[in-house]
Amino acid sequence: MNKITFLGAGSTVFAKNILGDCMTVASLQDFEFALFDIDDERLKDSERMLNNLKENLNSTVRIKAYHNRKEALIGAKYVINAVQVGGYDPSTIIDFEVPKQYHLRQTIADTLGIGGIFRNLRTIPVIQDFARDIKAVCPDAWFLNYTNPMAVLTNIMLQEGIKTVGLCHSVQVCAHDLLESLEMPTDHIQWKIAGINHMAWLLEIKRDGMDLYPEIKKRAKAKQQTTHDDMVRFELMDKFGYYVTESSEHNAEYHPYFIKSNYPELIENFNIPLDEYPRRCVKQIEDWKQMRDDIVNDKHLTHERSHEYGSYIIEAMETNKPFKIGGNVLNTGGLISNLPENAVVEVPCLVDASGISPTYIGNLPEQLAALNRTNINTQLLTIEAALTLQKDKIYQAALLDPHTASELSINDIISLCDDLIEAHGDWLPKYK
Repeated sequence: MNKITFLGAGSTVFAKNILGDCMTVASLQDFEFALFDIDDERLKDSERMLNNLKENLNSTVRIKAYHNRKEALIGAKYVINAVQVGGYDPSTIIDFEVPKQYHLRQTIADTLGIGGIFRNLRTIPVIQDFARDIKAVCPDAWFLNYTNPMAVLTNIMLQEGIKTVGLCHSVQVCAHDLLESLEMPTDHIQWKIAGINHMAWLLEIKRDGMDLYPEIKKRAKAKQQTTHDDMVRFELMDKFGYYVTESSEHNAEYHPYFIKSNYPELIENFNIPLDEYPRRCVKQIEDWKQMRDDIVNDKHLTHERSHEYGSYIIEAMETNKPFKIGGNVLNTGGLISNLPENAVVEVPCLVDASGISPTYIGNLPEQLAALNRTNINTQLLTIEAALTLQKDKIYQAALLDPHTASELSINDIISLCDDLIEAHGDWLPKYK
């Protein structure tokens, strides 16, 4: 029996989306869905939920929960990664509260910024363990990474020699959601997106061959006169010429322009939700108490295939029917020629039985490549820190982070890193 292994299967709602999608695919009905999580209770919840779903969808897949990760991986053809190392408490709380002592504020802190750096540093050793297990028991498996920080973790797995693609939610909904927010029709559109994860660019958007950008920018400019949830992205589009894939709350902390202690009015002017991620975490924890009954114990639970790429990738590889995705891959051969080759980029990719074939983009508009490089600098130094265990590399990653460097002095950044290392304790390896 073929096997799809889901690491972090206690993410019950996400497991429902990805594995529920797979249950609707005819070519995947002979697969075992191997579930693994370090939280036994959440693992049992997901197992029960998926078995209910299997029965209601008349699927013939096999659901099996494992308490040993290596056993869950034995013989897997596909490995889906959705782990969160350290969770909300203590790690996310630390990522937000310690920087506040330096008057450094964040919104999400799961990709870049000082919080993103430390999320990487505690997650990289865990996925290196995944890589060791995969090389031992399923070396030909495809690793579908959904865990943030996307670019760095995908890079690490590729360096480990694991066939890996990083998958984000924002690419496939970017063009549709932009047009919908501006009350423009969403049918018959063609678009191209490339850049880096969470900062990829809508390079073109057309309807029946006509460029939609002039009308988009006109409507966006008018909408900026009112308060809405996409003000940072519209400002970036106005000043740099292109719309960015990921949300305004994310992009507010990827750039040095928006969250500034000396200009507190910017928070209101651009409707920036400081501490947004901790609020979401608390709400999800509270909501889960009700959702658990609604999802886990619902005997009539059903599912319609979502827009997540996971099931479409596996189907394309199993059936050799090509499918196009926006994937995170190494910039080998200069897929984006004005970004570093050792960075992970987000580009259109063709998926079929031969695997994942990224497409060549060429040069991004120089201002967009420049913005991407400011984030790549920190990503690559974070990788160096994790691989060498040198504390200096952590400092350098933070010193090059656009938001952190725009707010704090060199000495304060180094002191903040030391405080975060101490606060995270055993969640981090020992640095030299």
